[in-house]
Amino acid sequence: MQVLQKKIIFVGGKGGVGKSTSAAAIAWKSAKNGNSTLLISTDPAHNLGDIFAKSIGGSITRISTNLDALEIDPAIETEHYIKGVKDNIKNVVHSSMMEEVHRQLDTAKSSPGADEAALFDKLISIILEENDHYDKLIFDTAPTGHTIRLLSLPELMGVWIKGMLKKRKKTNDNYTQLLNDGDPVEDPIYDVLKERQERFSTAREILLDGNLTGFVFVINPERLPITETEKAIKLLDQYHLHVKTLIINKILPEHADGKFLIERKEHERQYIDLINRTFTKQEKIYVPLFPHDIISTEHLETFSYYYREEQKHESFRT
Repeated sequence: MQVLQKKIIFVGGKGGVGKSTSAAAIAWKSAKNGNSTLLISTDPAHNLGDIFAKSIGGSITRISTNLDALEIDPAIETEHYIKGVKDNIKNVVHSSMMEEVHRQLDTAKSSPGADEAALFDKLISIILEENDHYDKLIFDTAPTGHTIRLLSLPELMGVWIKGMLKKRKKTNDNYTQLLNDGDPVEDPIYDVLKERQERFSTAREILLDGNLTGFVFVINPERLPITETEKAIKLLDQYHLHVKTLIINKILPEHADGKFLIERKEHERQYIDLINRTFTKQEKIYVPLFPHDIISTEHLETFSYYYREEQKHESFRT
């Protein structure tokens, strides 16, 4: 599985296809191979704690040898994000206006996109701050739509911040000429925007570095996951984020018996063929449906077996 060679791996896909299980198995295999690994969930419906039978939460938690985990809470990160904005402007806005500004910012916490902006801010912090502490960073992301918005933020926000910096600079130049006898005007907001621009630029470089970062989508052999994944891959391509690996999860095993399962297997085979025709550029990892939920490290060990370099289960492909 070539994607396992990447330092940073994002695992995405439609809700219910097995993203968390797949991400956990990738992280487990990475740790078993001797890599210090951090598994991060950005999905509000965190499942990592259930998989590892351990309370994880918002602090880095040791799971096993070489493996730590972290569950990011968007609500908490939005609170931190808004608090940071308040701290940045407290020396800029007149004291008589602070109460109204704070009221507006508190209202903004529930506005569309606020949690994603805060989540991405946390994601950047993890990438920049933990990159030197771990050999691998594995991200278990939210369902497809949220993942696309999250990963497209560096480019979108980069353009927005660039525009804001240009406006602030023009305003400062005007004040310098009119009110300050040619001396530069101190502008903490400009400094904050500049610092954020540099962080976003660094994050974008990391996400676009194919030698460093890999993107995996998990799908089931069903029409809706296939259709949604095809659209998602095309959209991410527009942001130069290329998904090169697919995990086809929950494939009925060949030994499944009974009239219903035999008919279902034949129906499923059509979707396996559709996957192979649709995603010709992606590496494909085929994982069978197990007779039990993946809720232990022993189960993860079995699941991650299918992440080996060469799969010999040719029956999954035809």
